[in-house]
Amino acid sequence: MDVFEAVRTVLAVRQYQDKAVPPAIIRRIVEAGRLTGSSMNQQPWQFIVVEERATLRKLGALIRTGPYLAQAPLAIVVAVEQTQYAVSDGSRAIQSMLLTAWAEGVGSNWVGFTGMSEVSALLGIPAGLEVLAVLSFGYPARKLGEGHKRRKSLAEVAHRGRFGQPFE
Repeated sequence: MDVFEAVRTVLAVRQYQDKAVPPAIIRRIVEAGRLTGSSMNQQPWQFIVVEERATLRKLGALIRTGPYLAQAPLAIVVAVEQTQYAVSDGSRAIQSMLLTAWAEGVGSNWVGFTGMSEVSALLGIPAGLEVLAVLSFGYPARKLGEGHKRRKSLAEVAHRGRFGQPFE
C-alpha cells in the first residue's frame, strides 16, 4: 500500500480478532517509530511492546478511554522525555507506527494522552519519561469501510498564500 493510500483509508480500530500479530510485523511497526524524524534528532521516545494478555487487561482497566485494549493482541506504550518538542516528536512516531500497521493489514488506535502515571508504574517506566499514549494493535474484527471518512472538504481547511484565499 502506498503512503497516500494508507493515509486515505486508515480508520480507528477498537475491535480485534483473537489473532496474534506476527513478530516480523511488530518489529516493522516499532522500527517505523524509531526511524521517524525528530527535532534536532533527539529521538525522545521509548517504545514498550506489550503482548502478555494479563498486562493488556490491566492497561485496558487503567485507561478510561481504552477498555478495548484488554482484547487487543498487542499494545505499544509510547513514553517520551520531558523536553520542549517531545510531544510533537512522539506524535510523529505514533503516526508512523499507525500507518505502517495499517499498510500491513493491522488495525490500531491511539488510547489516552499523557497523565498516565499508573501505566508508568505498571510497566516500570522510570521518572523523567512520561507516557504519551498507548497504542492498541490487532487485526480488525470486522471489515471496515476503507476510505469512507467524514472529513471537512479541502475548501474548508486549505488556503493559498494567506488565510481566506481559496486553495482550489
